[in-house]
Amino acid sequence: MNKLNFEDFGLSKEILSVLEKLGYERPSEVQKESIPSVLKGEDIIVKAQTGSGKTAAFGIPVCEKIELEERKPQALILTPTRELALQVKEDISDIGRFKRIRCSAIFGKQPMHLQEMELKQRVHVIVGTPGRTFDHIERGNIELGKIKYLIIDEADKMLNMGFIDQVETIIKKLPSDRITMLYSATMSEEIEILCNKYMINPKKIEVNTEVSNFQNINQVYYQIEDKEKFDLLNKLIYTERPERCIVFCSTKDMVDKVSQNMKRKKYSYIYLHGGMEQKDRLNAMESFKRGEAKFLVATDVAARGIHIEDITHVINYDIPMEKESYVHRIGRTGRAGNKGKAITFVSPYQFRFFNEIEEYVGYKIPEKEIPSREEVEQGKRIFEIEVNKKIKPKKDKRNELNKDITKLHINAGKKKKIRPGDIVGAVTNIEGMSPEDIGIINIQDTFSYVDILNNKGGKVLKALQSSTIKGKKVKVEKAAK
Repeated sequence: MNKLNFEDFGLSKEILSVLEKLGYERPSEVQKESIPSVLKGEDIIVKAQTGSGKTAAFGIPVCEKIELEERKPQALILTPTRELALQVKEDISDIGRFKRIRCSAIFGKQPMHLQEMELKQRVHVIVGTPGRTFDHIERGNIELGKIKYLIIDEADKMLNMGFIDQVETIIKKLPSDRITMLYSATMSEEIEILCNKYMINPKKIEVNTEVSNFQNINQVYYQIEDKEKFDLLNKLIYTERPERCIVFCSTKDMVDKVSQNMKRKKYSYIYLHGGMEQKDRLNAMESFKRGEAKFLVATDVAARGIHIEDITHVINYDIPMEKESYVHRIGRTGRAGNKGKAITFVSPYQFRFFNEIEEYVGYKIPEKEIPSREEVEQGKRIFEIEVNKKIKPKKDKRNELNKDITKLHINAGKKKKIRPGDIVGAVTNIEGMSPEDIGIINIQDTFSYVDILNNKGGKVLKALQSSTIKGKKVKVEKAAK
């Protein structure tokens, strides 16, 4: 089984081609266990740590099984946070790109009417937070009759955030003849009860869930008074010299305070917390992913839904409020075979809770001495030389997938009675074009988008300048990014 390849699962050429372009080489442990079971139609309960590749573990078989021509949604994925919903939507959209699978993300603090408009189109997969998903179901915006797959992602976080009752309410509304998948880093009694109630003979899969199995993460702690935390952080920035680091704080106010100190020291940082506007949160996440700053100062909103392979350090400026959050925080580093370091600041009055974290993860975390003045001065000299080096933009695996795809904007939509078939007809009438060269089509009221695959976008753009769609002369141009 160690030499298992994605080809061995009997996947379609469209899925295999995407996986190759995204840089997937061999399936991870959770993928080896999950994919065959889902393809066979089995319910599964998966206990797996963050960073184990679980999104692809359910995304690959679901995308493989989706019936493209079915207008009603066929898969529902429930996630605890907006950030994770968006990350999962991005991953599903990528995996299903060449099969033309449309995925929609729905969550709070985004206008209902915009999501309602999107849901009126053909959507194969819906990813949503429980509250907003339930609202759309109640308003009749989501038809559930064709749902074949239910995925409950990060069930432990759902429980901690008080969403399990909403999840159960949604489950009761779904068709009974479906495949159900539940993924969680931990398995509480409440989650077990939910599984027993709504799953049929589920296969139980457990993959490296304990932090002690994070072999690539060096965990340490420093004993420090609260008022001296930033001074210690500053020393560690000089002595550790992280290439990419997330600094976790427990509150929005602490994120703001640490950020102000980072600004005063002219460090390269971005901040993120739940009090920000959604577009600002998204921009902050994307900016950090692109490598535009060394440090991300964040609350636990960043502990899930951030999949970046080159985080070298995680610093728990504040001890997490929940023991499970420690697992998810440190799981941001040591990913994809890389080495990582997790550092926790512990105030004298917090040791009782810190010991509970150690007991929970089954690992005695060693204490480190605060760096000496000499170590700090020496590190500062090296840091000041390195800080002047230009930060290299990070490679985005999606670039390889997107480089042969051109998104075209057409200034005609539903109000001009344009349908997907009309766009397909116009494109396939161009010499050398076939339906396989056409990706996702998105038709709005006054405009439409179409993805042209196989590096043929320029050819289609040129041809459509002098042709019509459904007998109408339309303006076609490359879509703005």
